[in-house]
Amino acid sequence: MAFWSSTTAFTSKVPRKILFMFTLSLSVTYLFYSLMSCYNSLQFPLQENYAYQGRVATEETTFVTLREKLYSASPGFAELERTTAAVSAARQHDEAEQRTVGWVRTQASPTKTAAAAAASAGYHTTALEREHQDFSTTDSDLRVNCTMDYGEKKLPQAIIIGVKKGGTRALLEALRVHPDVRAVGNEPHFFDRNYEKGLDWYRDLMPSTLEGQITMEKTPSYFVTNHAPKRIHTMARDIKLIIVVRNPVTRAISDYTQTLSKKPEIPTFEVLAFKNRTLGLIDASWSALRIGIYALHLESWMQYFPLSQMHFVSGERLIVDPAGEMAKVQDFLGLKRIVTDKHFYFNKTKGFPCLKKPEDSSTPRCLGKSKGRTHPKIEPDVIRRLHKFYKPFNMMFYQMTGQNFEWELEEDREPRGSRGQ
Repeated sequence: MAFWSSTTAFTSKVPRKILFMFTLSLSVTYLFYSLMSCYNSLQFPLQENYAYQGRVATEETTFVTLREKLYSASPGFAELERTTAAVSAARQHDEAEQRTVGWVRTQASPTKTAAAAAASAGYHTTALEREHQDFSTTDSDLRVNCTMDYGEKKLPQAIIIGVKKGGTRALLEALRVHPDVRAVGNEPHFFDRNYEKGLDWYRDLMPSTLEGQITMEKTPSYFVTNHAPKRIHTMARDIKLIIVVRNPVTRAISDYTQTLSKKPEIPTFEVLAFKNRTLGLIDASWSALRIGIYALHLESWMQYFPLSQMHFVSGERLIVDPAGEMAKVQDFLGLKRIVTDKHFYFNKTKGFPCLKKPEDSSTPRCLGKSKGRTHPKIEPDVIRRLHKFYKPFNMMFYQMTGQNFEWELEEDREPRGSRGQ
């Protein structure tokens, strides 16, 4: 009674308008916190749905093509898809709330959740549904893609496949200056050493790219790997291939110089190059020499790719006229000619161009210490015999590519202490 009397006395003293405003503010506050408590339950499913709908709208053609391929490849796919839709419709009303809660609890692994739901429903996930799951985007995924790692990872549309010690690193670094090129720094060696790891592993090595950008990688050993052409063709038959070639004699000496820096105990170049020095029999089985038989290796690639998908870069011209060679490469890749002569500076110490940004006045960026080593002195008779050995193969290579690299002109002026990349 004392409580009610005190309350009555209080209300009689306080104006009714103040009490009304106080009560209204409490109600609004309660409603606000109620909405905030269910914010997460509402937010993530909607975001996932919007993201998926947006992806479907932009890739409608891809989905239609995929369905056509599945229908033609498997007559039972249509029935399986109808069964899947029927089961999903039957479960939709009863389990809507459970799916919402499950999404919030397992937002870090949406693909696993979808797979588990499919298994519990009594059917296996179709290829189309798996693609839907791959396209699903949670709120955390959106934050990562928009702030840390723009774009998406794709398989390469162009590969520098060779050749070793031809200038592939210099070419790749010059291409990476272009804003529409994204390339892996290290050599993946996927098609010759890591093929069993699968395309998902290979794709994950690639940098993320935006629309209009090209994904690239370079592994020079692909050019001399027998099964690389077929494997790359299986991945992407319309891929563009870049091959940097160099005078095979100079290339072999550069190859030997690199090995010598790692293994000083190896025999001399002259010993390794000949089976019988007296008879002048060249040991073509030695990898340093065999790589330079370009026509032999190109023949394997031409079984899977037309010349229109290949571009041959002169390693010599890449040194004396890097801007000119880069213009041709950019045209081949369908890129605007952005990398020009203002991006290069010739380093007399190393003997080849270094990269610089046109607006940057700092020291130009050159390749590492492993590039530009001084070649050991090779006996002139050995160089002459090697030129004679390579000449018929070079002629064949010129005919196959439709380009004359004029390596024979260097036969009488091969430098004794030249530098190599």
